[in-house]
Amino acid sequence: MNLNADKYIRLALEEDITGGDISTDAVIKEYKKGTVSLICKQNGVICGLSVFERVFKILDEKVEVEFFAKDGDSVEKGQHIAEVTGDIRALLSGERTALNFLQRMSGIATCTAEVAALLKGSKTKLLDTRKTTPNMRIFEKYAVKCGGGNNHRYNLSDGVMLKDNHIGAAGGIKQAVAAAKAHCSFVHKIEVEVESLEMCAEAVEAGADIIMLDNMSVADMKKAVALINGRALTECSGNVTRENIKNITDAGVDFVSSGALTHSAPILDLSLKNLHPVEEK
Repeated sequence: MNLNADKYIRLALEEDITGGDISTDAVIKEYKKGTVSLICKQNGVICGLSVFERVFKILDEKVEVEFFAKDGDSVEKGQHIAEVTGDIRALLSGERTALNFLQRMSGIATCTAEVAALLKGSKTKLLDTRKTTPNMRIFEKYAVKCGGGNNHRYNLSDGVMLKDNHIGAAGGIKQAVAAAKAHCSFVHKIEVEVESLEMCAEAVEAGADIIMLDNMSVADMKKAVALINGRALTECSGNVTRENIKNITDAGVDFVSSGALTHSAPILDLSLKNLHPVEEK
């Protein structure tokens, strides 16, 4: 992930440090070695430790980070997660950016783990969506996987999904699927979004590989799954909540996708504490 992620980490640092860190520059005039502790302030799932470390390494390649947990681990309030040692100026200047990445990614991993637990024992797999923060997708989708979820397509180049407006532009499901098959390589599966049983039947007839049941009632989803009868994979999307997800799995769909995993997950509260100088050896 480092090759693709590095440019976004650098952009985040550039956003936060446009003309130097005047607070740090005012109080620390020259190199001074120090250490600071990463402390968890609430229970959750940790994610993004390599990104956290990379922030400091970009500022000072000699910074060292000792971790006491790994991505995907459950962590508890008060737990000591890591110790960061290096130039105090780098520790101070990188603190907010490093925590922003780590808190956001850990929050998504925590939310995903909680929802995935509700699907345990069923055949239904949990998916994310493209409803991600601009320029944060690589981090947020990684966080979903750390939390026990699965990634849907990464971007528009990654797979064919014919939604209502594609279907409208093409003149119908049959025409849209035919056009997609003519345009795309055979290795690309074709997913069609449907909103009714009539549309579902048309998608099956057109040869869709995956049928997304969008904002359907549980009763209609059960009918749709029976109608499809294994001729295509099924995905449920729209208004998926923790309260109704059990009913959705009972409908027998293969996948359930939730934009809330990335667009509505709260951060996991983490903090860098107890920064102090250390003697050079």
